[in-house]
Amino acid sequence: MLKKLPYDIYFYEAFEEEWDRISAYLSSSIRAGFTDKTIQDSGDNIPPAKIISVRTQSIIPDNWLAQVSGLLTRSTGFDYFQSLKHLSPLSVQFGYLPLYCARAVAEQAMLLWMALMRKLPRQMEQFKTFHRDGLTGCECREKSLLVVGVGNIGYEIVQIGRGLDMIVRGVDIVRKHSDVDYVDFDEALPDADIIVSAMNLTPENTGYFHYDRMKKGKPGALFINVARGEQSPPSDLKRLLDDGTLGGIAMDVYPFEDELGTALRMNSKIKNEELEIIQTLSRYPNVIMTPHNAFNTTESVERKAEQSVQQVQHFLETGKFI
Repeated sequence: MLKKLPYDIYFYEAFEEEWDRISAYLSSSIRAGFTDKTIQDSGDNIPPAKIISVRTQSIIPDNWLAQVSGLLTRSTGFDYFQSLKHLSPLSVQFGYLPLYCARAVAEQAMLLWMALMRKLPRQMEQFKTFHRDGLTGCECREKSLLVVGVGNIGYEIVQIGRGLDMIVRGVDIVRKHSDVDYVDFDEALPDADIIVSAMNLTPENTGYFHYDRMKKGKPGALFINVARGEQSPPSDLKRLLDDGTLGGIAMDVYPFEDELGTALRMNSKIKNEELEIIQTLSRYPNVIMTPHNAFNTTESVERKAEQSVQQVQHFLETGKFI
């Protein structure tokens, strides 16, 4: 006789506000478990439920793939799940949340480029002495904004840029928005004051923002990544900052993010060379790094909770995600 699992659905990486809102939407008939830990940090050797939900830093153990029925990522990106599909039985279903956080992530991108333009980290540091030397920043009007990846998030960034009277252009292999001025990246790069990555991760765009490509950009341009860290190698970004090609960098996403997150939470030594460079960059006055938090607004968390529960309920009723 098969052992009955303690839960119908188990949520890993559930921070406090998310945990609270998901619980509010769940039916009392659904047995749900929560932890703020990743799977690897939890120490769980077997899946506690047939449906497992994660965010972006959990690694699904290979042996779990034959033991679960459904895997739901509470994120808009699903590149990691794509890599798992060929390892999984056909019966395992994969789900994600494509729509919940587009506006939140777009506003974070704006927050980051404006903070760099106005030298906000330096302003905060120099409050201690209340002097303004070296703090002169820039306004957004008439600056050239290049949005790379014009999907749900990228299109919101385009609209925000227009609202700030910026010159906005978009890069995408799928040109689905008739009102976007689409351009070739390499041709538009030399004129761009701000470059924002908002594209999904694919094998083709891994390492897209590499040194040789970005070196052709306008000296002093700002680079913002709210998409995936694998698209912008930290070692290349450091070279671009050090030689003056880039005037500032802001990142909310990182390569090897599961390893980085665990090391920073546990205050353990980082051994990965690219992650050591991220630590070095975090001390630069013209670099801003946030903990993959662009999605995290009250409105977005509410949408995420509601859509997560809708996915779970649909799966329990039909055996498939929406």
